[in-house]
Amino acid sequence: MRAAYFAFDRFPSSKGSAVHIGQMAAELFDRFGGGLLGVLGGGGLPRYQREGDVRIARFDEQIPNLIDRAEAYSHWVARHLAPHLETLELVHVRDPWSALPVLGHRHKVVYEVNGLPSIELPHTWPQAAPATVAKLRRLEAHCLEQADAVVVPSSVIGDAIRRMGINPEKVFLVPNAADPAPTTRPDGAPERYLIYVGALQRWQGVDVLLRAFARLADLTELRLVVCSSVLERRAKPLQRLADRLGVAERIVWRFTLPHDEVAGWLAGAAVSAAPLTACPRNLDQGCAPLKILESMAAGTPVVASDLPAVREILGEDGRLVAPDRPAELARAIRILLEYPDQARAMAARARDRVPSWADSRARLAEVYRRV
Repeated sequence: MRAAYFAFDRFPSSKGSAVHIGQMAAELFDRFGGGLLGVLGGGGLPRYQREGDVRIARFDEQIPNLIDRAEAYSHWVARHLAPHLETLELVHVRDPWSALPVLGHRHKVVYEVNGLPSIELPHTWPQAAPATVAKLRRLEAHCLEQADAVVVPSSVIGDAIRRMGINPEKVFLVPNAADPAPTTRPDGAPERYLIYVGALQRWQGVDVLLRAFARLADLTELRLVVCSSVLERRAKPLQRLADRLGVAERIVWRFTLPHDEVAGWLAGAAVSAAPLTACPRNLDQGCAPLKILESMAAGTPVVASDLPAVREILGEDGRLVAPDRPAELARAIRILLEYPDQARAMAARARDRVPSWADSRARLAEVYRRV
């Protein structure tokens, strides 16, 4: 076995991260003639699986505490790596839990940074101790320094990595991408609707979108479709908010849809919204939301928060609004709905600037060649 890919993420799943893992891992295994894919499991996924020349192993221990689970996963990675240390040439990882056990051996390591746990953890668990966050920051820095190459999906994340003191010559941009997909209008889709696609964490700004949608109450035929990548129980606080705002009956919720079904919902929408908040996770660290790229590839007009990471993707071909301001978001949506010809022209320009997965995979292949 010449190559391995490890990620502290469930695969497959309805999350954007799973789409990214699928593309990046496919490039690695195409180049090295197969290999080992180590990911998270659960939810009925088999612990071990074989797909052609690729062996898939899934960590499925149910450990409630995140740090304990991450440490157990790191030991699991080390055990699965050990039999192949004499033949492995390259290991691709997505997080420090995967990186730590693969460093220090003869093979090369490519560390793909889509997020930094030291920045994201306080948003998911606000009561995380500062000492714990500081340890995570030191762990990240160690793994980044020791990796042979660092891959980032956006320039904003790349800048964050360089500010940590990592050698800029080993940081490579491999952007997120999207391919146009053949779509059919979903059964039961409203005649006219806005759409939000993605997870429901606080930094996604879905609460801001609900408040903006409440300001469009005069558009009685308009609906909001939320295609959530997480289970329905995670939406309960937002559903209660929608009820308090008086818009619950005008919202269509869809949970953990297969990726190809989400494409149909995107293509049929009048507007796609990405109301990211102005928090350190989105500003200091940065992001590269697949929901925006896939909306662009579907030819759907996008309204999104005016953040550096979003401007990098959309340029002038989307409607950008100040984050965390429901009134401005509602006004931007209303303008796109009232001027559909201009909205469609903007969406057509956006579609032309979306990188394809073939382009991104070619960039990744060049990183592999360099190391």
